[in-house]
Amino acid sequence: MKACEYNSRRFRRISSIPYTNMTMYASHLALTSLPFVSLSSFFFFIFIFLIHHFMSVLHRYCVKFSGHGPPTHPFIGCLIPFYRNRHRLLDWYTELLAESPTQTIVVQRLGARRTVITANPDNIEYMLKTKFHNFPKGKPFTEILGDLLGRGIFNVDGDLWHNQRKLASHEFTTKSLREFLVNTLEIEVKERLLPLLESASLNCRVVDLQDLLKRFTFDIICKVSLGTDPGCLDSSLPVSGFSQALDVASEISARRGMSPVFAVWKAKQALRIGSERRLREAVELVHSSVMEIIHTKKLKHEEELKDGGGIETKDLLTRLILGGHDEEVVRDMVISFIMAGRDTTSAALTWLFWLLSFHRDIEREVVEEVSIASPPEARRLDYDTLKDMRVLKACLCESMRLYPPVAWDSKHATGSETFPDGTRIRKGDRVTYFPYGMGRMESVWGEDCMKFKPHRWLVSNESVSPFKFPVFQGGPRVCLGKEMAFLQMKYVVAAILRRFELRPVSQDRPAFIPLLTAHMQGGLKVMVRERNMKSNAP
Repeated sequence: MKACEYNSRRFRRISSIPYTNMTMYASHLALTSLPFVSLSSFFFFIFIFLIHHFMSVLHRYCVKFSGHGPPTHPFIGCLIPFYRNRHRLLDWYTELLAESPTQTIVVQRLGARRTVITANPDNIEYMLKTKFHNFPKGKPFTEILGDLLGRGIFNVDGDLWHNQRKLASHEFTTKSLREFLVNTLEIEVKERLLPLLESASLNCRVVDLQDLLKRFTFDIICKVSLGTDPGCLDSSLPVSGFSQALDVASEISARRGMSPVFAVWKAKQALRIGSERRLREAVELVHSSVMEIIHTKKLKHEEELKDGGGIETKDLLTRLILGGHDEEVVRDMVISFIMAGRDTTSAALTWLFWLLSFHRDIEREVVEEVSIASPPEARRLDYDTLKDMRVLKACLCESMRLYPPVAWDSKHATGSETFPDGTRIRKGDRVTYFPYGMGRMESVWGEDCMKFKPHRWLVSNESVSPFKFPVFQGGPRVCLGKEMAFLQMKYVVAAILRRFELRPVSQDRPAFIPLLTAHMQGGLKVMVRERNMKSNAP
């Protein structure tokens, strides 16, 4: 009340001043208040200037220390441009790599560890071969895929990896396993794949080739790895819950690694909600399915031994069981092989068929090579015949150069390093080599790097360095199934192209979606028609 009375008296006093003196009174108030206002403004502007200067210096320091890469700001790093480009990370990284003079960038963002991404062959050789032991998969990687792959060969380091590698290396190099694969391919192609395509041709039915190839490769890898037939190409059988669970588990696991802030999926995992709950359910189904097969296989072996007969050691699971390994290790190894053999080959084949459909001259070359190597009177495609198909292999390599089944792969530095291009690596950094971006670097493949030109693989007798073409990795972790993958892909392409023409329904370029294994968004819808030449199915 006193304050109100004071203000009221003051207002009456001011209002009683004659108008002629009001200006003088206002000037007096302004002059007496000026020192206080000026001093406050001065200190305020000094404070703003110092804050701005500090942030500018810190920003320049961060950019200088981080190397080439996206715009990086204090505390949040490149979180804003990362989030803005989260739906096109592959192309965004490729653009940044192309602008970098070393084809290497550094990405730092809130919620994730410092990441060095490279498309430089010298750097890739340094991390995959020269300093292999300094760049293991690392705990951050095993956390992302640990629920699904467990202690499988693709998700471990050190002695556990070395022991599994040694065992798997011996099995993959056996002639008997190669022959088993060819025989399995012959049956699956002749009895299931080609009849489905023939039916589609006769009925003018559109087929999703990506889905068809994915189900085909799942049948093949289960027969070779587990010795079981899921019958995914057999329409009379129910849809495999095992295969569906693998799809769910692999997709959610992949999205963990692409999450803008890792703490989000970790919190969902701890609370068992949302996608993490679905992942847990899918992984439980995958693990229980494989364990059931292992137990059934063991009982069968015991019965065979009781009957005095021998045990057939065709599939990988039987070989691992007879090796006396722990059941969980066997389970995780088999799941790793299935994941590697199912989606990678189907993805590579899908993109190759799409590319060939728009390059008819190259498709004709492949058909001609297949026809010469395996004429109509030949009843089957054998190993030696497939091995000599150089044009077909060049097409597969060129397709995987542009559309690699695994778009990127990461390791984690165990200590401070310096790449050959001068990029500084800190202990704990995530170091990613980037096959997708590498296939689009003019510095690596020339000005025509964006074109589908298989003949680039035939101009020289020298083999291309695995560090220039790291689709199958390189160094000690080079893919053990590389030759088997080429064998399978060659068989499928040769068997299909010498009988059918596949033409996409849409002329639009499909989107390349990178998960654990990249795939074509929306599938590859094609029309199938008999090729205008006499030929027999293999």
